[in-house]
Amino acid sequence: MSDIKKIDLVPKEISWLSFNGRVLQEAADQSVPLIEKIRFLGIYSNNQDEFFKVRVANLKRQIIINKEEGNETEAVKLLKEVQTLVSRYQSDLNRIYRALMQELADNKIYLRDETEVTENQKAWVRNYFKRHVLKHINPIIFKNKIDLVQFLRDQYTYLLIRMTGKEVHHALLEIPSDVVPRFISMPTQEGETTLMFLDNVIRIGLDDIFKGFFDYDTIEAYSIKMNRDAEYDLLGNVDMSVLENMSNSLKQRLNAMPVRFAYDRAMPKDMVAFMTEELHLSDIDSCMPGNRYHNFKDFLSFPSVGPDSFENPSLSPILSTAFDNHINAFDAISKSDILLYYPYYSFEYFTEFLRQASYDPKVTAIKINIYRVARNSRVIDSLIDAANNGKRVTVVVELKARFDEANNIRWASHLTDAGVKVLFGLPTLKIHSKLCIISRKEGDKTVRYAHIGTGNFNEKTAKIYTDFALFTKNETLTQEVHNVFDFIEYPYTRPRFDKLLVSPINARQRIYAMIDREIENASMGLPSYINLKVNNLVDEGLIERLYKASQAGVKIRAIIRGMCSLRPGVPGLSENIYITSIVDRFLEHPRVMIFCNNNNEELYISSADWMTRNLDYRIEVGAPVLDPALRERIRTIFKIQESDNQKSRIIDADQTNEYVPYNPDSPKIRSQIEIHRYLSSVETKLSEELKQQQLQTKLDTAKTTAKKAAPAKAAATTKKATAKDTLIPTK
Repeated sequence: MSDIKKIDLVPKEISWLSFNGRVLQEAADQSVPLIEKIRFLGIYSNNQDEFFKVRVANLKRQIIINKEEGNETEAVKLLKEVQTLVSRYQSDLNRIYRALMQELADNKIYLRDETEVTENQKAWVRNYFKRHVLKHINPIIFKNKIDLVQFLRDQYTYLLIRMTGKEVHHALLEIPSDVVPRFISMPTQEGETTLMFLDNVIRIGLDDIFKGFFDYDTIEAYSIKMNRDAEYDLLGNVDMSVLENMSNSLKQRLNAMPVRFAYDRAMPKDMVAFMTEELHLSDIDSCMPGNRYHNFKDFLSFPSVGPDSFENPSLSPILSTAFDNHINAFDAISKSDILLYYPYYSFEYFTEFLRQASYDPKVTAIKINIYRVARNSRVIDSLIDAANNGKRVTVVVELKARFDEANNIRWASHLTDAGVKVLFGLPTLKIHSKLCIISRKEGDKTVRYAHIGTGNFNEKTAKIYTDFALFTKNETLTQEVHNVFDFIEYPYTRPRFDKLLVSPINARQRIYAMIDREIENASMGLPSYINLKVNNLVDEGLIERLYKASQAGVKIRAIIRGMCSLRPGVPGLSENIYITSIVDRFLEHPRVMIFCNNNNEELYISSADWMTRNLDYRIEVGAPVLDPALRERIRTIFKIQESDNQKSRIIDADQTNEYVPYNPDSPKIRSQIEIHRYLSSVETKLSEELKQQQLQTKLDTAKTTAKKAAPAKAAATTKKATAKDTLIPTK
């Protein structure tokens, strides 16, 4: 075997950017409907913001620390590589944006700026500005020295204003896109649609803001945006509550140092220099000239304009035969384990499960952990209803869910006020598992019903993320789920888990053991393979194991959405590893592990990615899928995904993002659409089988009834005949 330690891994930062490059590819893919392509620009921009706030910020901290130690070379080299790649993608973004704007115009949909509208339209815009926008404008004047680092809000777009007359004045305006739509629809000719960025609406209204207060001959406006370091200190104060600590820590983020400054490339150099100085930007910070418009993430909510063909057609919801043909969720789960795959199935099956539990007189307790929940959450509503109905409700709230911290603080307070027992987990471990367990008194014993999933209990994301949800009352699994909650509440305990893979207790060791078993089987000439689907593969220990497995001859097929530090297809190292990535209309989010085990497959779904943080520093749960029919369903879904030749890219050693080659003589396989067809056919078959069973039951019942009735009828006939024979004729 070659020396694995000498093989360089792909840096996480480069792999993250590579994933976002695949997102940008969707914005340029001609098979994607026009409005959906524009929205992919929004996804790309939002991802890029997070990249700078998290990965680049971390890299910057490494450089500062290493500089103190006199060892900054590698981190500086990586940062330069990152900046080069970011710049390349920015050029691609600008090119794609221009092409999409032209495509909109070709379809009589126009995105105008303040110089491209008629006088009538300009008058309409100015009136709109006065009525809807002006009240949200609060200029900051550079009269006195102000600390822009403290003032500027992360990710928000601002207009830097310069008024020139006898004196020069500068001001900053925040674009109020959180209270006013970013895209304004203007009156136009029939058959046309004319939109305007809110930024340009404000440009038209500049005189209404500043005239009468400042004397100027010319006024200019240039857009700017800043990203801050997303990390914060959560050591806390022992005299403060958890919620207070968390709230104060979030304030640190608001004031954190900038890691990226983006500005309109048309901005004069002296204004760029002025802002660079005001923001205390160093040579390791990213100062990026860009478009006139920043916060392309607002394209996520680009309005639905044009014909229906400009957006993805909706997929008909798939009905769960297992749930729909029972009087309640508990009867359904008692019949057999149930597996849902969002968003093909509705998340309402889970919310209904929880709603029924909230008032079911047999239910005594509910435990659930929440990581990210929707703004208007029916999950939260049912938990509060359950508490009001006297159920013992325990909710584990993960306060450190990145960028959802404020939302979770609000929910934690709301639940506490409602009498729900709220746990905040462990100071050193994020709780990322997707568990819910309901205890129900049935006869003289307590029966538990568990949900084990790969995705969050979030009605919104369940419509756009693909995720598995397993419902079971298997005694071993439900007991171990119960033990996970005990571990969260009493972390000094170390429960035993024989079936579940629980981070940080046994998951890493168990996965290592399963990979090692495949290596051993391969060395003995026995069947061996590993099928893997995760969002990220960056843990060095697992990668090293996979390299060894490849060298031993184990065939490894992986589907990885995001970061992948493993270099596949390297001769002598990883030639038996083939990895693809699917980027399409839904965000691929499930984690699935399938180990051959000498043709006695072990199959798991999990909340954990193959990252160090998920295995060692979070509470994550993976569960075996035991029902043969459900195992076959997951296996088939994986086969469909590995056969994708429309939306699948090859993850190679150099992260080139080449599409999987398509042979025109072969059928087109777009896995997300094919899976919908497959699951629809599964449910149709199950429904037909159920109807046949019900029909057979009716027939059997009718036969039984007829058999029971036959002797009685015969007896009645005999009795009647006897009575007739004994009649004495009247004279």
